[in-house]
Amino acid sequence: MSVTVGARRKVGRTALELPVFGFGAAHLGELYAKLDEAQSRATLDAAWDAGVRFYDTAPWYGRGLSEHRLGGFLRTKPRSEFILNSKVGRILRRPDDPATFSTAPWAGGLPFEVEFDYTYDGIMHAYEQLLQRLAVNTVDSLVIHDLDTMFHTPEAVIGYMKQLTGSGMKALEELKRNGEIKAIGVGNNVPGNLDEMLAEIDVDFAIVAMPYTLLDQSVLDTSMKTALDRGMSVIIGAPFASGILVTGSGAGAMYAYGKASPEVQAKVRGIEAVCKAHDVSMPVAALQFVLAHPAVASVIPGAAKPSEVQQNVAALSVEIPAAFWSDLKAQGLLVANAPVPAGR
Repeated sequence: MSVTVGARRKVGRTALELPVFGFGAAHLGELYAKLDEAQSRATLDAAWDAGVRFYDTAPWYGRGLSEHRLGGFLRTKPRSEFILNSKVGRILRRPDDPATFSTAPWAGGLPFEVEFDYTYDGIMHAYEQLLQRLAVNTVDSLVIHDLDTMFHTPEAVIGYMKQLTGSGMKALEELKRNGEIKAIGVGNNVPGNLDEMLAEIDVDFAIVAMPYTLLDQSVLDTSMKTALDRGMSVIIGAPFASGILVTGSGAGAMYAYGKASPEVQAKVRGIEAVCKAHDVSMPVAALQFVLAHPAVASVIPGAAKPSEVQQNVAALSVEIPAAFWSDLKAQGLLVANAPVPAGR
């Protein structure tokens, strides 16, 4: 498979078309390490120079820092030349005690407390805040963010879903109907929670973060199938499984935003062996694999330095032999019915 960074795919039944490759801006919020302003800007410059025109961010990323940095960059570009997605569900506010406030789990970020709110007023408030941080007066799409058990108790998920279905969806539908946004999405990290949400609400796309990667295809016959059946698109939000599919196995490898378990490490070692046998780069395979699914409109890997952007863009045009995918499936490292790129 070989695609260009600017090739576009339609989002659900909307008029929005996304480039197949976008920029995930979580690292601009200082996800694993602090990032100085010069490197942040250089990374964004590299993305723009490489032809990247789709950007994804969120209030949660660095507690507003990602949106500030991305907005400071994009306000210097013609608004008609880029597509911008952010997320709702969190409002940022001054902490009760600024002197003792911690920005954890972010390595740096900004000193703002998070308040979850999925009501009509909460979503509209979050929308107004993010426009100001981004220094734009329009975004192309909004995502209902992190309404899952990674961030909430099961009881809290039920309560927040009632907020969303009671009035929150009305806010998003109103914004779409008025032409302020072109598409509504949902994004979370927990497979079961995503399926539950899709059973209760209608959206145009889903950001699938961890459960559909080269390492894990656990939602292939659930959420991914639902997307196809309903004419809904998918954006892959963590193609490198939060790190390990780039760094490889070994000490310090990250998976699902934490230290990789021995079981995950063992599976990655198996993938690495197949990569070595076919002279295939694992990050290249990880990016191309997710784009092969017919529901996927775009992939948005993160980057914290220019070279990472450049490597990711270059990965799109690398040819991978068909035997590589066959071997992964034969060894049980890839689900047998997972769509794969057409190889040479």
